Amino acid sequence: KNRRRGKNENENDKRELSFKEEGQEYAQVIRMLGNGRVEAYCFDGINRLCHIRGKLRKKVWINQGDIILIGLRDYQDTKADVIIRYTPDEARNLKTYGELPESTKLSELTSSHLGGGEEDGVLFDDVSEDEDDPMD
Repeated sequence: KNRRRGKNENENDKRELSFKEEGQEYAQVIRMLGNGRVEAYCFDGINRLCHIRGKLRKKVWINQGDIILIGLRDYQDTKADVIIRYTPDEARNLKTYGELPESTKLSELTSSHLGGGEEDGVLFDDVSEDEDDPMD
């Protein structure tokens, strides 16, 4: 086995931001389905079943909430192919350029609100150990 594992060498490379062309659309991943497929909400208002192409499989990890560029199929409107996964910085740039709708929630915003916090509605009483227990 001569393949290197665990080190993502191309992570820090700055790549040119690619915009959508004819037959392509921006989408946000709703959920992962397994077997190289994702369910994505396209910004033209349609939910599509997207297939992760071989070049991206096992090299580019796609998660829920990611912004992706998909290639539409002429013969199947409900299915598409994932072409590119945008990093959070690239997705922010797309939003500032007006390519993505203003209502788009980017992945770093949704992932930070998934964790616990004070907004979860659970309150605890402050109990100190030196108070006498009335049950004795």
